[in-house]
Amino acid sequence: MKVLLINGSPHAKGCTYTALNEVAGGLERHGIQTEILHIGTQPMAGCIACRRCRETGLCVYDDLVNATLGRIHDFDGLVIGSPVYYAGPNGQLLSFLDRLFYAGSRHMAGKPGASVVSCRRGGATAAFDRLNKYFTIANMPVVPSRYWNQVHGNQPEEVLQDAEGLQIMRTLAENMAWLLKCIEAGRQSGVPEPVYEPRVNTNFIR
Repeated sequence: MKVLLINGSPHAKGCTYTALNEVAGGLERHGIQTEILHIGTQPMAGCIACRRCRETGLCVYDDLVNATLGRIHDFDGLVIGSPVYYAGPNGQLLSFLDRLFYAGSRHMAGKPGASVVSCRRGGATAAFDRLNKYFTIANMPVVPSRYWNQVHGNQPEEVLQDAEGLQIMRTLAENMAWLLKCIEAGRQSGVPEPVYEPRVNTNFIR
């Protein structure tokens, strides 16, 4: 089993990475492989609603989104991490996720998902809520912890002093490892995966 952790911060080894690394360590203690993907600092195009991905399965912009889509079947779970900007996730990360989920959400159904946010002081729960919406629209079980998944600090060294925040990350890892093992045990026991009805879209303006 393997979990992809997406670092949506412009800082490769900053506070968000520190939180994700704590989650990764907890997963690895259960024998679950992890990979932290840093989205980097280059401009990230937003979705332009061209719907080409419905035909090709890939985004019209050939960048990190397509590279991630090409490997999505390699991962059994997903953790998304972001710093808090004005009570929301990093805009660059949101552009990445909008395109990733629009093009590939059908391949993510059934994979456990979790979000992690890092802030200096406030706005964490609003950013946390925004990220979780990607999972709930894609048939992904949302993994909980003992509190909302947030750490506090202005520098990685300060995050490492947030004892409660780090414990929340480790508890998240415990819950994700347990859920992944339960899903695998169910498959081995012959428990069928959910069968979904054909999608119905209701438009309110005729």
